[in-house]
Amino acid sequence: MNYSDLDRYDRAILHVLGEDGRISVADLARRIGLSKSPTQTRLKRLEAEGIITGYRALLDPIRLGLDHVAFVEVKLEDTREAALAKFNAAVARIPEIEQVHLMASHFDYLLKVRTHSMSAYRAVLGEKISSLPHVASTSTYVAMQAVKEDGALAQL
Repeated sequence: MNYSDLDRYDRAILHVLGEDGRISVADLARRIGLSKSPTQTRLKRLEAEGIITGYRALLDPIRLGLDHVAFVEVKLEDTREAALAKFNAAVARIPEIEQVHLMASHFDYLLKVRTHSMSAYRAVLGEKISSLPHVASTSTYVAMQAVKEDGALAQL
């Protein structure tokens, strides 16, 4: 199943859940204009098809003391498929890395790293990121402020 397979009710379900993942099925049904039973059936289908991959709490990283955000460009010494797979598996195990993107650019990966301080970031960079498989070089950009940071897919 992909985006083109979704009808207006499926898209409405995703939009509402993107705003409030804890909404009851009855309230969800009311918001999208269907009865509870077909809404629940659609919801289970979206979960089974992997469109909805899970539910979780959104935590405020600033209140948790994780206000240091760095974006790291990573260049690899080897970009063949086996090297990429090895890097991908290793980078996924570093909890301070929130996001990893393979790029079509002059560098290979862009990482979003969140820590509680510059010294904590330096430790992550020196002990974890730099020792990832096939890393040739890194460049760091430190964010001063998050202007927009929203995981909701508002365009659905």
